[in-house]
Amino acid sequence: MGLLKTRKNKKFNYTPRYYNSDKEGSPFGMEHKFDKFRSTVGNNRGWKAKFNNVLEDIRNGSDRRANRTIFIIVAIFILIFLFVIDFDLTIFT
Repeated sequence: MGLLKTRKNKKFNYTPRYYNSDKEGSPFGMEHKFDKFRSTVGNNRGWKAKFNNVLEDIRNGSDRRANRTIFIIVAIFILIFLFVIDFDLTIFT
């Protein structure tokens, strides 16, 4: 029982009786729905490999509009948090 490890799904080697494997792709093959779009999804082992893949994905596929929106939302949440804890916001002016 590992608390930090996720369980792997079971894989079965099922081949239908009348299936011709010479054609394109298996209709029974299952893949992750984000495999086509991002490199961060997969069987990456270790924190360092995952972190490097995330940084590479951010650098290569950056969407400036989405990043700006996220930055604005985070800034608003930080200001709300500072207001709630009665932080003196006059240091920003």
